Amino acid sequence: MKQTTIAKKVELTGIGLHKGKPVRMVLEPLEEDMGIVFYRSDAGVSIPLCAENVRETKMATVIGKDGVTVSTIEHFLSAVYAYGIDNLRISLDSDEVPIMDGSSIGFCMLLDEAGIRKLSKNKKVLKVKKEVIVTHDKKYAKLKPSNEPIFEFSISFDHPVIAEQSYRFEFSRKAFLEEIAKARTFGFLHEVQYLRSLGLALGGSLDNAIVLDSKKVLNSDGLRFKDEFVRHKILDAIGDMSLMGYIIMGAYESFAGSHKLNHELTLKLLEDKSNYEIIEIEEESFASGIERALA
Repeated sequence: MKQTTIAKKVELTGIGLHKGKPVRMVLEPLEEDMGIVFYRSDAGVSIPLCAENVRETKMATVIGKDGVTVSTIEHFLSAVYAYGIDNLRISLDSDEVPIMDGSSIGFCMLLDEAGIRKLSKNKKVLKVKKEVIVTHDKKYAKLKPSNEPIFEFSISFDHPVIAEQSYRFEFSRKAFLEEIAKARTFGFLHEVQYLRSLGLALGGSLDNAIVLDSKKVLNSDGLRFKDEFVRHKILDAIGDMSLMGYIIMGAYESFAGSHKLNHELTLKLLEDKSNYEIIEIEEESFASGIERALA
């Protein structure tokens, strides 16, 4: 099974969540073994996608290099991961990825437009060999060995619409498009008001997030899934796990996880080489499992 990139250059313009200003985003093919690279065209700085380049995880995953950052990358990366793209350059003329509708589906449509091109070298995956877990009070995130890529998430909110939700996602591109990609980010009205008082979330609206008051969803069109909240948490987790730099053969599990816990999990896994193995896919039997996941 071979590495991939996109077949042609594509672009879009969307609003940044925090600054509320238009952002031009251009996707360009890269050759094998070049990885996923963000490029700030306004600053002339390239930022390779890797766990070491994470700079902030409070409200989104932010990567940076030489004092230049790109924020809110997780929704886009979730789509890139689902499409199995190994090599890609993302040019931005600002410090945010466009928020689109608060989910990954717009990025999936962009990748469909770009198409996928196979390269000459074999694809590599990260196989989890030992269970690794990070915790904070009752919250946790962990990775454990599995022959199939799985993402399992549980949440609990003191809110009548959300309450307790759990979802087990058996990863494949087809299932991602059907079950996960359309799940939007969510927040509470009082949080939005507070962020705006700090000059943040200026691009946030009911068009790109689920917003709740103390009792109900404020979006007139309601929810896309009854459990859209936990599905979006899985969307975020997939994007955050992409900072490993490889498709992961293992099972991810979390209760009340966050970008911060996900980042700590990637660092803990990578700090000990006995936790994982990087496998170049040559064996047909192993490749077939990856091909099913990316079908």
